[in-house]
Amino acid sequence: MKVTIIQLDIAWGNPEENIKRIECLMAQQPESDLYVLPEMWSTGFATEPSDIAEEEISSISLAWMKSTARKKQCAICGSLAVKTINGIYKNRHYFINGRTCDVSYYDKHHLFRYGGEDRYYEPGVEHTIVNYMGFRLLLLTCYDLRFPVWSRYASQLQYDAIVVVANWPESRQNAWHILTRSRAIENQAYLIACNRVGNDAYSHYRGMSAVISPIGKTLAACPANEPSTASFSLDLVSLRQKREKFQVLEDRDIY
Repeated sequence: MKVTIIQLDIAWGNPEENIKRIECLMAQQPESDLYVLPEMWSTGFATEPSDIAEEEISSISLAWMKSTARKKQCAICGSLAVKTINGIYKNRHYFINGRTCDVSYYDKHHLFRYGGEDRYYEPGVEHTIVNYMGFRLLLLTCYDLRFPVWSRYASQLQYDAIVVVANWPESRQNAWHILTRSRAIENQAYLIACNRVGNDAYSHYRGMSAVISPIGKTLAACPANEPSTASFSLDLVSLRQKREKFQVLEDRDIY
């Protein structure tokens, strides 16, 4: 399965412009099976969503994800700030399978209290694992990366890769580097980490998006501070062989 990370410089509150920017970057990698976009890719990280979040039922960003995935016969994932039909704000990580027209989503569980995200959004309470091209993909969003118990491979939470989308600022870049590798190593899983670049009113973002191997090796990476793409073909057979040979997961603690 060929995965492509789209490391985007997000235009604040401008879904139409961000769609144009993504389409330009996607054109660099036209044959991927899965495209991964950053957290709140259509607006920027909007902690106060009342004037910026899209209505889920009429979201042009979500509609674009669906139509593009169908047209390209691929999958696209990334999170959006949306207002549900019940009037609740969610940081919702969508996974669109264009081959089957299935729509899955994960609602961010660990809201970023330090930035005030918890004041407006409702947290998710369930994990989401998507089955796609034989891979089991665990969806996570940004701050979730700091919480190993939530993402722990377990009897009821088995997966082959973690897909984490983020708005992770330069001021905490060292944590991004360490935590992405840690989550991959401790769970013997691929980790696909897509971060944004550029600036908003609060932070500067360097990106440093990457695909990480189950032993913490960088398999593909985007350059710092540049809108760009990075691609890698995940190998499910190789992953299973490594897990069988070095059975770390058999000795994990059960919570």
